[in-house]
Amino acid sequence: MVRDGARSGEHKYLAVRAFLADLVTSELAVGDAIPSERSLTEKFGVSRMTVRQAIDALVTEGVLERAQGRGTFVAPPRADVGMRLTTFGEEARRLGLTPGATVLRSEQRPAPAAVAEALDREVGTPVHHVVRLRTADGTPMSVEESWVPVDLAPDLLDDGVPESLHAALRERGLDPTWGEEVITAADATPEELEALQMRGSRAVMRTVRRTFGGDAAVMFTRATYRGDRYSVVVPLREARPTPVPRTRTADGDARPGRIPEGSSR
Repeated sequence: MVRDGARSGEHKYLAVRAFLADLVTSELAVGDAIPSERSLTEKFGVSRMTVRQAIDALVTEGVLERAQGRGTFVAPPRADVGMRLTTFGEEARRLGLTPGATVLRSEQRPAPAAVAEALDREVGTPVHHVVRLRTADGTPMSVEESWVPVDLAPDLLDDGVPESLHAALRERGLDPTWGEEVITAADATPEELEALQMRGSRAVMRTVRRTFGGDAAVMFTRATYRGDRYSVVVPLREARPTPVPRTRTADGDARPGRIPEGSSR
């Protein structure tokens, strides 16, 4: 049973959070300071701990950001990395941001072992190798490294790095149709901190993606995203029992199949 006092405290926390969220959407702009903890404590008649809880929740969601020794401010909007086979530019424009790119490296080179395996090629197979700093409204957002087999698109980089590698592949009849992506969390390297102009936070999100056109691997990409500017959106659906096929014994009798370890009926 929840005591009335506990429920009341929860309601006050939600009230402070809702008030701040409304300020962000209706009155404040990116970079504006929110009201002080003291003023919020007096306004809602709550403890400073309750106010901090509400602010912490919005910081975690990326709505607010703290600046050491200065206060708490409205954060720039986060880009969301959804489970979609889209490009950085497409996602930025979907959020109303202007995408940009600075080419850090562009070359043709032999594929190292990990890249060759990802692209289903022999080690040393020639690949196009492109490294770019991706920006949104001029703000560094990610460092992206891509490889494309030269035999699929020999002229890919003849006129420089295309604005969109996906679009360039489509023009050559290599329409990316599906992919596999692994996402991990990590601390940024010193080089990444400098390139992404990160201050205070070292958290980054790393992705490794294989992009396919039909049954053929057409591109392999590694990217590092700012942890303070990105969130991951994963679609969910109702859990359903895993179908378990029946198996036959040596004498031909059918019996229920073995449930894979970690699953349930």
